Amino acid sequence: MDGASGVLVAVSLLLGALVLVLLLRRKTPGGKEPPPAEKEAHRPADDHNVNGETTGKTSIQKKQKQHQRSRKEKPQQHNFTHPLLAAALKGHSGSISCFDFSSNGKYLASCSDDRTVRIWSTKDFLEREHRCLRANVELDHATLVCFYPDSRAFIAWLANGDTIRVYRMTKKEDGSFAYVASPEDFPKQHKAPVISIGVADTGKFIMTASSDTTILIWDLKGEVLASINTNQMNNAFAAVSPCGRFVASCGFTPDVKVWEVCFSKSGDFREVARAFELKGHTAGVYSFAFSNDSRRMATVSKDGTWKLWDTDVEYKKQQDPYLLLTSKCAVAEPCRIALSPDARVVAISCSTSIFVYNTREGKEEERFENVHGEHITDLAFDVNSRFLASCGDRAIRVFHNTAGYRAVVEEMKVLLKKATNESTRQRLQQQITDAQNSLESIYGKGN
Repeated sequence: MDGASGVLVAVSLLLGALVLVLLLRRKTPGGKEPPPAEKEAHRPADDHNVNGETTGKTSIQKKQKQHQRSRKEKPQQHNFTHPLLAAALKGHSGSISCFDFSSNGKYLASCSDDRTVRIWSTKDFLEREHRCLRANVELDHATLVCFYPDSRAFIAWLANGDTIRVYRMTKKEDGSFAYVASPEDFPKQHKAPVISIGVADTGKFIMTASSDTTILIWDLKGEVLASINTNQMNNAFAAVSPCGRFVASCGFTPDVKVWEVCFSKSGDFREVARAFELKGHTAGVYSFAFSNDSRRMATVSKDGTWKLWDTDVEYKKQQDPYLLLTSKCAVAEPCRIALSPDARVVAISCSTSIFVYNTREGKEEERFENVHGEHITDLAFDVNSRFLASCGDRAIRVFHNTAGYRAVVEEMKVLLKKATNESTRQRLQQQITDAQNSLESIYGKGN
């Protein structure tokens, strides 16, 4: 009996194994996979995620389709509201990395990884609709943008091409305008990623700065005039002064270095000469900014302070800039500083927030928190000191410069007390009245 029992057990195990194999390899009559309903029933219990949703082949296919759709669909826009928000310029479908106000104050150019540069009309800032012209960046996208002095052309730095492309305004047959790329880009010269570009307001040169220690000075045709080694271990930021004479940079070292780009009376390039340095910070400088007349500069550092400088000095006689003010501030990378053209207001961006200070006492005037859904990548005042703009996601947000209007009122009142000439008194009083009316209009709309 024991031998027969053993045989029966062996036969039973063999039959059970065959049945299990048949179940696992079961086919439909046509030799195809069973229908989805049957497949669902035979999925193992561990083929689920934490929410109990299946993640088999059909789920993977769904995810692939959703991923393909997500490339086309716009991600959710960051919502931000504030009584001092004048406008939110929305049109880009990708993150905005840079913008620039034209020198005539009429336009703002912005670039994004959506392969477009958009030109906005500043007179529409307070309107409901914000019109813009679009320039396509073929087979690439721009990371930096800067207007030419005539405001009818701009340059863009190409992310993949690692070079400058020039766009010029042209009139189409229907009478409308468009920006068209020049047939040839500038030659490749930088060996590290470019972080800053600029065009001299004199129209004599273009500046590009890379993240190593290199700054290149170009003519408008794409020829390199000079190469500058900043000796700052790395460059964090660089800019051309509004007067078009100077190029400055900051980086790992606790100073800002300024050079003069010199031309002959006939307009020929001569040299790049060391002008002056801003020394006083105890750690690396994140960013700096010029006033419109280049007589003031503002700097912000890792040491947790921002400083205001008088740069209207005779540097050829070895005269150093004067430190006018030091104020504490919150700093977190990335960090940018903007100085209003009239030098009355400083704005500092840290991560996604903006802090506004007056330059008379260094007092914080406004604070805008979580302005963008991503880190703020650019910050600047418009040429008339009316607005402060920032970008960091798919929108440019434009704020009323109320701190600037308050500074005008305070400054003019002090001058009014000292004024003895009647015409001067009338002019100062008119400026006070205009600034007060602007403030009442802004806060009236905000309420």
